[in-house]
Amino acid sequence: QVQLVESGGGSVQSGGSLRLSCAASESSGTTNTRGWFRQAPGKEREGVAFINGYGSSIYADSVKGRFTISQDNDKKTVYLQMKNLNPEDTAMYYCASVPRIYYDVFGLRPGIYDFWGQGTRVTVSN
Repeated sequence: QVQLVESGGGSVQSGGSLRLSCAASESSGTTNTRGWFRQAPGKEREGVAFINGYGSSIYADSVKGRFTISQDNDKKTVYLQMKNLNPEDTAMYYCASVPRIYYDVFGLRPGIYDFWGQGTRVTVSN
C-alpha cells in the first residue's frame, strides 16, 4: 500500500503561484503513474495532471500552460507547480498513485487510481 502526503497548499491572490508536493512512501519506479486531482465544493473530483514512471505527463485543458507536474530523481516526490492562479483553481488538491503506466488522458480519471492522500487546500481570491 502506497502512502501519500500532500503539502504546499495555501491562500493566494489571482495571478499568484503555489507549488504542491506529494511525498510517497515508495518510489513510482517504472510501473506507476502518479497524478494530481482537485475537488471544488459541490463539484466532482477532476484530474489536473499526471506523470508516469517514464516521465511522460498529461494535463487537463484547464491548466495547460499554467501548471507543471514533475518528480524527483528518486520518484518518491511529485510536485505540481501552479502559476497564474485564478479563483476557478480553488479546491482541495489530492495526490494519487496507481500501479499501472498511462500515456493518455485516460490517466486523468480519478476512478482508476488506487491510493490517495488526504489533500491540501488551495484558495485563490480576487
